[in-house]
Amino acid sequence: MNIIKQLSVFLENKAGRVTELTRILGEAGINLSAFTIAESSDFGMMRMVVSDPEKAKELLKQHGFAISLTDVVCLQTPNTPGSLHKALAILSENGVGIEYMYAFADGDHAKVILSPDKLSDCVRVLLAHQQQVLDADELYSF
Repeated sequence: MNIIKQLSVFLENKAGRVTELTRILGEAGINLSAFTIAESSDFGMMRMVVSDPEKAKELLKQHGFAISLTDVVCLQTPNTPGSLHKALAILSENGVGIEYMYAFADGDHAKVILSPDKLSDCVRVLLAHQQQVLDADELYSF
């Protein structure tokens, strides 16, 4: 279906909170495939893609983390100059905006987590223009 479940976790700005989160996930056998952390003076926001998002959500809630689950898209592009621009230009030309994104390179490919303003349009446009959109199982296996 090409939709990825992403966890967004609010973190207090105190030492050890990310360590605690990664310990909980690791002990439960949940793999952290991609993440980004943004901060303000009072709290941080960790967005992440994990191998079992529903289980991770419940476990982290049980440990007092404020968490939400949202849908995102994972675009895979060649890890070459201009590849991301090409995909973003296609989206822009077709009226799909990006609220935020984060990426990681994996050898010859880059994987880009996109939070589009129009989720189904984003997937449809990318696929129509021969862009590679990963399914959840493909991304969670990394």
